[in-house]
Amino acid sequence: MDAVQFGQHPPAQRVIVHLSDTHLMAGNAPLGGVYDTAANLTAALTAVERTGIRPHALVFTGDLTDLGEPEAYAALRSAVEPFAERLGAPVVWVAGNHDERPALREGLLSGAPTPEPVTGVWDLQGLRLISLDSSVPGWHHGDLDQSQLDWLREVLAEPAPLGTILALHHPPLPSHLPLFDILELRHQDALADVIAGSDVRGILAGHLHYSMTGTFAGVPVSVAAATCYTMNLQRPAVAVNGMDAGQSFHLVHVYDDTITSTVVPVVEAPTGEYFTAEWVAAMARLTPDERLEAFSRKR
Repeated sequence: MDAVQFGQHPPAQRVIVHLSDTHLMAGNAPLGGVYDTAANLTAALTAVERTGIRPHALVFTGDLTDLGEPEAYAALRSAVEPFAERLGAPVVWVAGNHDERPALREGLLSGAPTPEPVTGVWDLQGLRLISLDSSVPGWHHGDLDQSQLDWLREVLAEPAPLGTILALHHPPLPSHLPLFDILELRHQDALADVIAGSDVRGILAGHLHYSMTGTFAGVPVSVAAATCYTMNLQRPAVAVNGMDAGQSFHLVHVYDDTITSTVVPVVEAPTGEYFTAEWVAAMARLTPDERLEAFSRKR
């Protein structure tokens, strides 16, 4: 059924599906000898489709492959593009530290295999999405060079009707894990200076393999966990390692005055059947006061 409004906020103006860190390998070799990244990606996409969402974009925030292999990019494209076509949504590919720019450009964008940063701008019916490339060729930490920052400043000089969301791999946030301190986004003050006073409403990132939120220069930041494997945070920070569990993606809902980012676990589990489309339709036939009486009053 169409979106309904039972509360004080109207339905979201735009919806984005945010996934990250697929880390595909050529020939689907097990990542680290353990993780079936292709199967885990398929599980994530299947979970997205079960939501019934028809998003305005699918955003993959980096580490699309683990070694930058052309065959891995081809496998990723063949898995995601038919899925995106069914949903009627464009795909936004963001480069991560495990990616190789030339192979990414050729394998996912059908472009020339050049080493320039992989950036782009999408108009999602008035909501502007800008992808940045925080990868540093030959390294795993993140950074944004001056030419990319100058380009971003120029794009942001003209506000978008519904504002702007930035997408990059390395989040401009602290992590409580020492390993990610070494691989952080460097020179974050320069990025903060560029977005100050602009229409940037949110930042989407990956890299950490666990979900996290925070603020950067007053802007909300949402970090999506990985589809390949996640970090077992039930350990002391100095002993955190990967686990084949807890994979998830985010549903990003853009409203007039706020943006929410909802973590959706990639797991099939026994689920109740009380709330259904029929139940929602029955509530929609009631007046607001009748709905409160039927559902809010304690019995």
